Amino acid sequence: MFKLTDVEFGTQGKTILNSTSIEFEVGKVTSLLGHNGSGKSTLIKMLARQQMTTKGQISLDGKNIDELSAKEFALKVAYLPQHPPMADGVKVRELVRFGRYPWKGLFGRYSDKDEAYIDQALEQVGLFAMQDRFVATLSGGERQRAWVAMLLAQHSECILLDEPTSALDVAHQFELLALIRDLNESLDLTVIMVLHDINIAARFSDRMVALHSGRVLASGSPNDLMQQDILQSIYGIDLGLFIHPETGHSISYIR
Repeated sequence: MFKLTDVEFGTQGKTILNSTSIEFEVGKVTSLLGHNGSGKSTLIKMLARQQMTTKGQISLDGKNIDELSAKEFALKVAYLPQHPPMADGVKVRELVRFGRYPWKGLFGRYSDKDEAYIDQALEQVGLFAMQDRFVATLSGGERQRAWVAMLLAQHSECILLDEPTSALDVAHQFELLALIRDLNESLDLTVIMVLHDINIAARFSDRMVALHSGRVLASGSPNDLMQQDILQSIYGIDLGLFIHPETGHSISYIR
């Protein structure tokens, strides 16, 4: 879906992302991993057109993303930043309705079809019964699901999530990523997200891309990356591995 060719980003004389060429597959869940400052958030912001590349080209379905209109891009890609804007005074259904904006424009009227997409998105994230609640009254996990519903209502082919679990406890992290995985499988939705926890990423991803100091250090399936030498090079500490007896997934731990 996305293809990066010799992409770089730098600011104030400092290189944040070195020359990177990589492709992201349609219909897969890909997680970007790495320590703080590794370049993962910069990369996803460039995919979302929130930051321009310094060099190189990013294409979407074979077209340079810089040549797509805002509407053309929004109909393909929906993006949730790490810190979404405040939604005080906004009800859940109103928030989700914002996802239909690219299809309607500033003065467009919402049709029965739009409302049906909103209903569907609320059902998919389990918030239909809470649609008249104010977003500010929701728990952290519920609030994140409301934002995901807004992305679903946009009816794009790909969603980009920058650290969607950063403000959640472990139980809500698992719940949210299980939901995202289910949506990926049921809707054939392409998902690219930034995560910190490599164990959770390995549990819910088809592919993982590890960055270090602005470079792609490794990419591949969870099994490819869940190797002691690769984990050592990513995080710089000695991590052990064991196989979960029920799921068969590799789990890392600090020795």
